Amino acid sequence: MRAAWLLALVLAAGCASQPELKGPVGKTGTVTGEPTAPRNRARVHTDLGMAYYARGNMSVAVEELRIAVAADPTYAPAHGAFGLVYMELRENALAEESFRRALEYAPDDPDINHNFGWFLCQVDRPAEAKPYFRRALDNPLYATPGRTYAAAGTCALQQGDLKEAELNLERALRLEPNLPVAMLKLAELRYRQKRYPDARVALARYTAIAPLSPESLWLGVRIERRMGARTAELSYANQLRRRFPASPETQLLNRGAYD
Repeated sequence: MRAAWLLALVLAAGCASQPELKGPVGKTGTVTGEPTAPRNRARVHTDLGMAYYARGNMSVAVEELRIAVAADPTYAPAHGAFGLVYMELRENALAEESFRRALEYAPDDPDINHNFGWFLCQVDRPAEAKPYFRRALDNPLYATPGRTYAAAGTCALQQGDLKEAELNLERALRLEPNLPVAMLKLAELRYRQKRYPDARVALARYTAIAPLSPESLWLGVRIERRMGARTAELSYANQLRRRFPASPETQLLNRGAYD
């Protein structure tokens, strides 16, 4: 989950920029000699927590965020960062509590609204996600609306609402023409619309700028199968089996569960 939206969004850390981990570091990764004002201390430890989150070190991320919240319990980005970490750990109740706490202190923060909306999609509550995506997009100072349109489109696609998915994914690509996750989801959308040549084109656009993934290779298998392009289908299938033998997509391929 974290990796997928670290592509887009990285998807998602939007709480703060991530510092390089330099200087004396204690057992929790704490840098000594930091500012002592509560808000500055909270900010520094939130930044560190997000740096460790991005590296996949969740235990140290949690410790840094605990220090941040202890320093300033009203610092919204720290609570929002906790939401991301708990989301990655699949502690859904704690993630939701953290996101809601963050929004108590910063109800219009577009990054926190975006992240909470994406969380709600991931726990199969897409209808509840829409207001949070909208609040993020309504903020005129929001720097990355493309990622939120992409998330909203992905959420709609998960619901089977192809019309809304198309609207949001096309908006995302108008804002960020090279946004990989939007390209991949548009390819999936075209496949589900049975527009197989368009799906092939969209997937080619994605693979030109993004690393191969189980999802993209599996989609390639199914597109080429529908197009009757046996050689291309086998090429995608062989790459999927070779590169990602343990992936769920490879298991679907091995079972012949194409749709």
